[in-house]
Amino acid sequence: MKHGFVKVAAVTPKIKVADPVYNGKQICACMKDAVEHGAKIIVFPELCLTGYTCHDLFLQELLLREAKEQLNVIAKESEGNNALVFVGLPMEKEHKLYNVAAVIQDGKILAFIPKTHIPSYAEFYEGRHFTQGNQIPERYAFGKEEIPFGTNILLQADSMEGLVVGCEICEDLWAPDSPGTAHALAGATVLVNLSASNETVGKDTYREMLVKSASAKLIAGYIYTSAGEGESTQDLVFGGHNIIAENGTILKQAKRFVGETVYADMDIHRLTHERRRMTTYLPKGKENYQVITFHLEEENTKLERTFNAAPFVPANKEERDKRCDEILSIQSYGLKKRYEHTGCQSAVIGISGGLDSTLALLVTVRAFDMLGLERSKITSVTMPCFGTTDRTYTNACELAKTLGTTLKEVDIKEAVTIHFRDIEQDMEKHDVTYENGQARERTQILMDIANKTGGMVIGTGDMSELALGWATYNGDHMSMYGVNVGVPKTLVRHLVQYYADTCGDEKLTAILLDVLDTPVSPELLPPVDGVISQKTEDLVGPYELHDFFLYYMLRCGFEPAKIYRIARLAFAEQYSDEVILKWLKTFYRRFFTQQFKRSCLPDGPKVGSVAVSPRGDLRMPSDACGELWLKQVEEL
Repeated sequence: MKHGFVKVAAVTPKIKVADPVYNGKQICACMKDAVEHGAKIIVFPELCLTGYTCHDLFLQELLLREAKEQLNVIAKESEGNNALVFVGLPMEKEHKLYNVAAVIQDGKILAFIPKTHIPSYAEFYEGRHFTQGNQIPERYAFGKEEIPFGTNILLQADSMEGLVVGCEICEDLWAPDSPGTAHALAGATVLVNLSASNETVGKDTYREMLVKSASAKLIAGYIYTSAGEGESTQDLVFGGHNIIAENGTILKQAKRFVGETVYADMDIHRLTHERRRMTTYLPKGKENYQVITFHLEEENTKLERTFNAAPFVPANKEERDKRCDEILSIQSYGLKKRYEHTGCQSAVIGISGGLDSTLALLVTVRAFDMLGLERSKITSVTMPCFGTTDRTYTNACELAKTLGTTLKEVDIKEAVTIHFRDIEQDMEKHDVTYENGQARERTQILMDIANKTGGMVIGTGDMSELALGWATYNGDHMSMYGVNVGVPKTLVRHLVQYYADTCGDEKLTAILLDVLDTPVSPELLPPVDGVISQKTEDLVGPYELHDFFLYYMLRCGFEPAKIYRIARLAFAEQYSDEVILKWLKTFYRRFFTQQFKRSCLPDGPKVGSVAVSPRGDLRMPSDACGELWLKQVEEL
């Protein structure tokens, strides 16, 4: 449970209809397996102690009595483990039958939670036997104990902040006023559903949609366990379609008709972070609930959950292509709007032959095409200096000409040399002044050309560079509209690749592919034997690591120790623990010290759920102290 992870299980035992003794043994065996697997929340199907399809046998006292006896057996069997277990059975209260979930932990029955919505339509006849459950918990005499009985019960872990469990049963999920909604608003972060949903053609898709939708809307974990083998009788067949979801994402689901137990690692802290972030998520109604505290031993959950090493990039090519097309549209439509509003007729963009300026130029061309403006009104400026290589220079020039823009070359070596003489900068001293002097000279040229042409300077810097502060203040940091500010570096490459794959121009495709094959570099230091000598990722670290850190810090609110833990899993085949930790330190140090650059960013389109604009997602003080985060990194 460290870092907010808790392992959960949806378990469908093979049962016999109307045989509580047999079913109890199966439940105990499955419970033992789930506990050994590390599960801390274990959910069994609706009415699994007797079978859902008992029909009028539910009216038999013998069946009801034996179900209660076997529930005691299961409770006793749970002694010594601290998993929270949900088991379905029929129970009589004041001469009425209720479809109930019994909550068990460490030898004790903690609560009885009845079903709210009782279906009596189509193949369902529950209204013939069962009564709608009471909301406000009452004391129910069970043997020598008095146990809370009612729907408004929450189970709260004592050793894991934020882990609060609410329960609903089958039809409750399908109803428009699901009790799960009230549970979540009252504080439940995990909802369990004991179900006996029979199979019909296409029902699995609808069922999956319901679970995903509930978990997304309620920002909750959802454990849905359905009846399976052994339950089928007469006209109904049950497939054991177990589903575990978290905030709209299916973590795991069972193959139907095989009786599969599924496990997943829920991230409770991510759920609480998301609720904290969403100002429209307004808690209410907790005063109507009884909260029962249960004990969980704090331990380091063995994670089976996987983490995408490239969280900004969809793994599936079809989905990735769709994402790329969407982002290109967002970028170009944003720029199109700025041109429509200002009445500008031209653009100026510095092109280096690198990925970022290539993407910015492609976006600008797309926007001009939508505006009906001639591409020749885009001035593509190449500004070779001390670090420029033939490869990038050639690609920049060929790209500008192939796209039909106006190419302008301004060699800045002489101007920079004079500037260095004026400020007494040693030309042989290749320090930050040497580098930034070139970047600012380029920006000055772009701004002045834009003034001459009545146009706008289009910014090229991406979100990853801004997160690290890898931009020259009032140099490439500045523009009149930054089309790439919402795009992380790991996605820039895929956007250019997508354009190359879909442009239908062999020459343009060849240029773009060579740009993609070129090392990422600002080219501010002299090349060695004509080859790029300054590689960005050698200096600040791999962008795939930094984008991973950025996503989980800003989007999920994870602390450094948790990010390090999951990064080790995601990059186990690529980087050693030492390398990951080294660049994690760099990330936090640069992220906190470079906010002043992000605080005065030009406008640019937001394209995803993570952004660093001071007017949008990241309202961060420029002088925020990062010691709290850096200290935790040092302690890893």
